[in-house]
Amino acid sequence: MSSLRDFIDSVKPNFEEGGKFSKLRSTFGAFETFLFTPNTVNKGGVHVRDAVDLKRTITCVILALIPALLFGIYNTGYQHFRMLGLLDTATFGDIVLEGIIAVFPILVVSYVVGLSIEFAVAQMRGHEVNEGFLATGMIIPMVMPADVPLWIVAVATAFAVIFGKEVFGGTGMNIWNPALVARAFLFFAYPTKMSGDSVWYSDFDASQAVDGFSGATALALNGQGDASIFNFQNEFIGFIPGSIGETSALCCLIGAVILLWTGVASWKTMFSVFIGGALMGYVFNATGLSPLCWCEQLVIGGFAFGAVFMATDPVTSCRTEKGKYIYGFLIGAMAIIIRVLNPGYPEGMMLAILLMNTFAPVIDYCFVQANINRRKNRVKNVK
Repeated sequence: MSSLRDFIDSVKPNFEEGGKFSKLRSTFGAFETFLFTPNTVNKGGVHVRDAVDLKRTITCVILALIPALLFGIYNTGYQHFRMLGLLDTATFGDIVLEGIIAVFPILVVSYVVGLSIEFAVAQMRGHEVNEGFLATGMIIPMVMPADVPLWIVAVATAFAVIFGKEVFGGTGMNIWNPALVARAFLFFAYPTKMSGDSVWYSDFDASQAVDGFSGATALALNGQGDASIFNFQNEFIGFIPGSIGETSALCCLIGAVILLWTGVASWKTMFSVFIGGALMGYVFNATGLSPLCWCEQLVIGGFAFGAVFMATDPVTSCRTEKGKYIYGFLIGAMAIIIRVLNPGYPEGMMLAILLMNTFAPVIDYCFVQANINRRKNRVKNVK
């Protein structure tokens, strides 16, 4: 590593102001900070110094996402062979290989398109390239169906980075979660690709399909008024059709432990999302409006994934401690309300989070003003 550090230091003057490649300073800085910890520090005396910087935060998020991504790869291959009725003869390697063939190109397209735009914008603005998209670029494929065309992934990723992030000023300035912006764009621009009405499988031969097998997801069946054909164990572990990284509530909980243990995510937001979803799910089940019990609502679709990885996004969620409870609870409740009352859109987590992203500043403002007013009243009473 010392030889690599020496090489970086030797070519660095060429990319600094006045050097022959000074226009590529942002690109060089991005690769340098990817390889080594930045050697620049704040010079003022008013800053709070912490070892947890953006790079470490994003690293923790990526580590937390890996279990869900790996299981999503396996489940993609599993659903492929299950649909063809060949699950009994397929080996573990066959299933994993089929999943990799489907998922890996989506992952590559997401990173290539997103990072290209990030680098280009940073060069034009003369800003540093932030690490934020390393997590976003992994989340975008995980909220997509495995059969989504690659050109649609590219368009959705470009739309998310440009209109969901860069127009607001870049990392830390966006008001909506970029990965959800990509999913929302895909859903409304190409609804048939996100309808969830069928399971992905390649090289399909109708004569090989299992008689009577329904390719509809559990949420699609719920939206049609049918009880889920999947048992709770499969729903919790993730052996059900759905988007690549969203099916396994178990893997999402593993990711939640990592995020909470490292202090990256707020337990108040995460806990409140599950409470809001459980309460609303119980109400709808008790009144007969939904065949799914409250516990099933929490483990199917993108509910667990959204609660763990998206609702807790520190940029787009509430910052005030009390506001996090309200923000999370409303996300969970709104997700179930949309699922049950809108049969045409069986999944409600995406819209619920985007809606509450919009109102998060208002919630924070109300709590901040309430604190200010309390302090004013306290001062008046002392006088």
